[in-house]
Amino acid sequence: MSTMDRADCDDGTAVITVEGLHGLIDALRSEGYRVIGPTLRDDAIVYDDIAGPDDLPRGWTDRQQAGRYALVRRSDDALFGYNVSPHSWKKFLFPTSETLWRAERGDDGTMTCAAPSPPSEKFAFVGMRACELHAVSIQDRVLCEGDHADERYASRRKSAFLIAVNCGQAGGTCFCASMGTGPRAEGGFDLALTELIGGGAHRFLIETGSAAGTRILAYLPKESASASDIAAAAAVSENAAEQMGRSLETDGLKDLLQDNLDHPRWADVADRCLTCGNCTMVCPTCFCSTVEDHTDLEGKSAECIRKWDSCFTLDFSFIHGGGVRASARSRYRQWMTHKLANWIDQFGTSGCVGCGRCITWCPTGIDLTEEAAAIRATPMEAGSS
Repeated sequence: MSTMDRADCDDGTAVITVEGLHGLIDALRSEGYRVIGPTLRDDAIVYDDIAGPDDLPRGWTDRQQAGRYALVRRSDDALFGYNVSPHSWKKFLFPTSETLWRAERGDDGTMTCAAPSPPSEKFAFVGMRACELHAVSIQDRVLCEGDHADERYASRRKSAFLIAVNCGQAGGTCFCASMGTGPRAEGGFDLALTELIGGGAHRFLIETGSAAGTRILAYLPKESASASDIAAAAAVSENAAEQMGRSLETDGLKDLLQDNLDHPRWADVADRCLTCGNCTMVCPTCFCSTVEDHTDLEGKSAECIRKWDSCFTLDFSFIHGGGVRASARSRYRQWMTHKLANWIDQFGTSGCVGCGRCITWCPTGIDLTEEAAAIRATPMEAGSS
């Protein structure tokens, strides 16, 4: 059972050690899950396969600012003492490249066409932040609901087991508190951990969020959580909330952006924007894609492949006669107004969760919170152009 269709269950709170965390990962692996979590690779903390706590970034953190990312040693052995990874969990649920169908011509000239079998791999994600849980819920709304659900995404999502980790610190580009998406996970998980280090102890407060989480927790060596454990976990989240590196005023933001499509700030940001698409590639909620048809040289086989795309690419808005958004100004405006305004009209929520990745990984350090504040400071008068 997943968090998408969880049954009602009793709340459960306990405390486990690092050995208990090892037992949790082992329990998930024994049930056939491919366990994904944070690990060190290529001078970054990335999400990849893990076999146990030894694969986690013990004693490492990251320092993030606009256009900057660096690994730094911590003064303790925290396993989850970092902010967010350069990429998101989206890459596992909605892969960067995926074959939609394949056609084969037989020797007798007959043609067969079929889609690949539904994904059977089950993912268990360890270390999801509150903002990332919100991002998954946004992707669910886009890709699982409505008349045109993505069956392959829905299949992966339905079988996924989500383990949140409440943030103990905020990064220099984080602004989840402004978006109401963190730093504490309030729901959408099967299990949630809060890392507690101090007094010579290294423990985790663990909370259940689904019947599946309750069942897995029953397998683990654990202790009952005391009032002091619960208070310490609450203090961890409060500390992170006070460290936000950015803020975004959301009141009236939708109307502000939609009423200022000709604001001179769009030209200003266009002078700095490389239209590289980094912001959309690292964003955990962007869902734009394109399809490509490939054939072999003999004409015996063909396939249709879906790949991630970006509204920053010139071809993305191409129609007969050319692209609709030819300038950097129009493409950045499209991305930011869709993310913070038009998304609300489409899906009933903002498309931004305040993770700050778009700011960190912009080569020129463009900051959408700064851009929104600049437009708010000098809004255009109604009817002006």
